[in-house]
Amino acid sequence: MARGNRRLTRGARYGKYDGGPDPLAPPVDLAEALDAIGEDVMAGYSPEQALREFLRRGGRDQAGLDDLAAGVAERRRELTQKHNLDGTLREVKELLESAVLAERKQLARDPLMDEGDRALAQMQLDNLPDSPAAAVSELNGYRWQSADARQDFEKIKDLLGREMLDQRFAGMKNALENATDEDRAAIARMLADLNTLLESHARGEDTPEQFDAFMAEHGAFFPEQPANIDELLDTLAERAAAAQRMRNSMTAEQRAELDALAQEAFGSPELMQSLAQLDGNLRDLRPGENWGGGENMQGEEGLGLGDGTGVFQDIADLDALSEQLAQGYDGSRMDDLDLDKLARQLGDEAAVDARTLQQLEKALRDSGTLKRGSDGALKMSPKAMRQLGKALLRDVAQKLSGRQGARELRQSGAAGDRSGSTREWAFGDTEPWDVTRTMTNALTRTAAERAPGAAGVRIEIGDVEVQETEARTQACVALLVDTSFSMAMDGRWVPMKRTALALHTLITSRFRGDDLQLIGFGRHAEVMDIEHLVGLDARWDKGTNLHHALLLANRHFRKHPNAQPVLLIVTDGEPTSHLEANGEVYFDYPPHPLTVAYAVRELDNAMRLGAKTTFFRLGDDPGLARFIASMAKRVDGTVVAPEADDLGAAVVSSYLGSRRGGAGSGGPATDDFFGRGWR
Repeated sequence: MARGNRRLTRGARYGKYDGGPDPLAPPVDLAEALDAIGEDVMAGYSPEQALREFLRRGGRDQAGLDDLAAGVAERRRELTQKHNLDGTLREVKELLESAVLAERKQLARDPLMDEGDRALAQMQLDNLPDSPAAAVSELNGYRWQSADARQDFEKIKDLLGREMLDQRFAGMKNALENATDEDRAAIARMLADLNTLLESHARGEDTPEQFDAFMAEHGAFFPEQPANIDELLDTLAERAAAAQRMRNSMTAEQRAELDALAQEAFGSPELMQSLAQLDGNLRDLRPGENWGGGENMQGEEGLGLGDGTGVFQDIADLDALSEQLAQGYDGSRMDDLDLDKLARQLGDEAAVDARTLQQLEKALRDSGTLKRGSDGALKMSPKAMRQLGKALLRDVAQKLSGRQGARELRQSGAAGDRSGSTREWAFGDTEPWDVTRTMTNALTRTAAERAPGAAGVRIEIGDVEVQETEARTQACVALLVDTSFSMAMDGRWVPMKRTALALHTLITSRFRGDDLQLIGFGRHAEVMDIEHLVGLDARWDKGTNLHHALLLANRHFRKHPNAQPVLLIVTDGEPTSHLEANGEVYFDYPPHPLTVAYAVRELDNAMRLGAKTTFFRLGDDPGLARFIASMAKRVDGTVVAPEADDLGAAVVSSYLGSRRGGAGSGGPATDDFFGRGWR
């Protein structure tokens, strides 16, 4: 049938949404997840922990595991606080009272009855014990004068039989209402055959043919339609264990009453013998089920034995869901969530939310955003680092644009060497087209519409990509970031990492000719790759070793003698440690004069190498402000004192200004380097 002329066929039908993937739901938002995970990783979480935390919290418009767990807890609380366990006893009492009242009325109005018999019957009714079980037992041999009374009394036995069976086989209470002798005989045969099958299985003597024959004869009693004996065992044991937990939750008086009444079920003690045998077989074959638990059920709504067993199964399901949603056990995965149970207990919407979280976790893993390292630990992939860096750089670009009032230019760099990257054309671009990418985009877009053998291709504006260029000036950049514990204590840890990642992303994507080295300095200094720095945990380690950091920066500058050195120093404290000649770290506070002298010496060396230096002072300490101002003045450098949230914009602006030969403040030319992709 041609496209556009399709019609619903006669057999097509609309149906209720079954809780599967919502066809109208938007795709999972990996960008939001990656931003949140990146923030937590930079705050010191491992990628595994960060992923778990995001799944627990959820997104802006997405319920998280904690929301679902709260729903599970509320549902469990509702079940335990709403119900009590005397429903069957209450129903037996009501039927018994109805039978006795109808009998008294019949005795009072029957004129033909012998007075002696009347007096004896009334005396027997007057002296019935308070216990329903004892009263039913005593009335077993009573000669009923009222047909209605006799019918109500027989209903008690029928009710008990149906409740006892409903505890083991869900739905029996309703299915066996007004059961005939033939129905009861069929149940007796089923129980006998079932116990025989389970005992054969316990001895290892059962066969698939024996199970198939059992299901062929008695399958109507098992709407779940188990495929093998293990599935049958699981279903029966789960409900039997719930029935036992319900019994455990009753008072001793309730248990005694029900045990006595149970002998009257269907007027046949053999039924209880068969059920007791079944319970024993199930306990032996499934000892791992929870047979010993119980609940405090103090609500107003009474539960019969069958319905109560169902509630205890629901509670077990909710407990299992709570554990799955906690994801606290080794090897836990979102795929562990039982969506069918979740839909039964909390509704389809909760199941859709959980499925979305499953898809999100899977997408993060399958897209290469997160990957397992050789040690088995989950790590952020280079792709994830690039995506996160681009997001951070967009924030930086927006802050710079808003602060400077600069217009948004579409140039990656000044006219110069091609960077190897391309981007979508935008109004005002003067860069040359990338013909290969442009044609590929057009062909991909029109592939479904092109007739076989058709010549030519139609190019639209959205297909056009231009070649990015970068400025020819090469820079050798050293970003020195303070990793002392004070940075973490004062809330500067994450902004420091965001700054490093934004600068790293800018240089590796737009200025590939530049060479960036990241140097962290606490008690000692070390060169770090971006993955190490982003995942760095805050450490309680005294010392701010600017001297060691400057030694490493100058070594980096000397390796690139033809590049413009750019020195960027982010710190919130004066230097309190230095590196001795033997490689040992010396620490003292307040700063020792020798520590300061060593730092000044290496700063002078950086100046001799031609470095353009900018200090980024975090905090308002007057002593620190005076010290950094004197250091910057000594090397003709610049001091910037940004708020922590503006640190990234300040560092990137200074880098771009230094690279272009400016004063380090960025200026309008700074915006030239942010292409359209950053906004």
